[in-house]
Amino acid sequence: MAEITTAVEAAKLAPAARYRGAYVHVPFCRHKCHYCDFYSFVDTENRAHAYVVRLEEELESARPYLTHPIETLFVGGGTPTMLGADLLARMLASVRRLLPFTTDAEWTVEANPETVDESIASALAESGVRRVSLGAQSFNPKLLRALERDHDPASVERAVKLLRSAGIPQVNLDLIFAVPGSTLAEWQEDVAALVALAPDHVSAYGLVYEPNTPLAVKLRKGIVTRIAEDDEAAQYEYVAHALAAAGYERYEISNWSRPGLACKHNILYWQNADWWAFGPSGASHGSGVRWRNVPRLASWLESGPSPMVDEVEHLGEDGRVGECFMLGLRLIHGMAVTRVDELLREGPGSQRRRNVIATAVKDGRLEYRDEHLALTTRGLMVADSVLSALI
Repeated sequence: MAEITTAVEAAKLAPAARYRGAYVHVPFCRHKCHYCDFYSFVDTENRAHAYVVRLEEELESARPYLTHPIETLFVGGGTPTMLGADLLARMLASVRRLLPFTTDAEWTVEANPETVDESIASALAESGVRRVSLGAQSFNPKLLRALERDHDPASVERAVKLLRSAGIPQVNLDLIFAVPGSTLAEWQEDVAALVALAPDHVSAYGLVYEPNTPLAVKLRKGIVTRIAEDDEAAQYEYVAHALAAAGYERYEISNWSRPGLACKHNILYWQNADWWAFGPSGASHGSGVRWRNVPRLASWLESGPSPMVDEVEHLGEDGRVGECFMLGLRLIHGMAVTRVDELLREGPGSQRRRNVIATAVKDGRLEYRDEHLALTTRGLMVADSVLSALI
């Protein structure tokens, strides 16, 4: 698909798409964490204002294709709050003005705890943001250093208090387990510190050594060592039990929330719905067509009004079905049996997937419950093996 050069041209390949979500990528960071493989960097050229102006052009170019009210907005990065209060407020106002939203749309913005002050918290609340996601990752200085995280653990509690005082109704906290050198006791302390802050939503991710990240290079050179698989499993099991005891409901392999407060934007991804992404490296999906905006700020700033893309993928039927299983089975309630049957109608890979499901049900990794196909408690621990077989 080399002839496809802009996001709008890519979207035209998916005329049946109904974009339910919007994502805005802000690439600026205070510091590049060593495990992060998202497009982000420390900007030494002060291009935040140019970014917001260019983003407004991009939003305008997409308007004709966003014909249905959008249900969710997620602003991620990078660190969106690095824009500063004034530019952040301008960006969010432009998003509201230029895109169609439902009256109860869920707006989420990511933030580094160190970047949250009274002005940022007020700008978020006054712009209509209802959920802020803070990357705590750990409350242990030793483990934060191992991750090359650039924040003081005390800043997490301070940020939570500022956001709540400003009127943000929902605060998310992220933690990372299986950090090199970590012990179960240290992880238990991290989980206890998180629960004490009473977030509305928790994401707990096992550390992934993404290719070409500084952390992966350290692993390859023997500078850091993965913790043992049994120790990683113990940390995952502990957080699941501790959060359940604290009243949180797990709705996805790595995500928990207070009852009724699951992140709708996350669920949209796992349902393989359609969303439109803005900003450099933003990745969109429409009716089986995926495209990614060019992941270079300078190139993105110079393109327009619709941004250049550097990847376009049009999934075939087999790829689409495999992706639906891979994403849908991450949800704790699984996939409706009617949906499973629909995906397993005669076609490429259907019999193979039936065999995979039957084997996984027989050995206790999948089960049928409440008219859904879902991972069992054991299956959650080995989810990758089940999901990869279904792809």
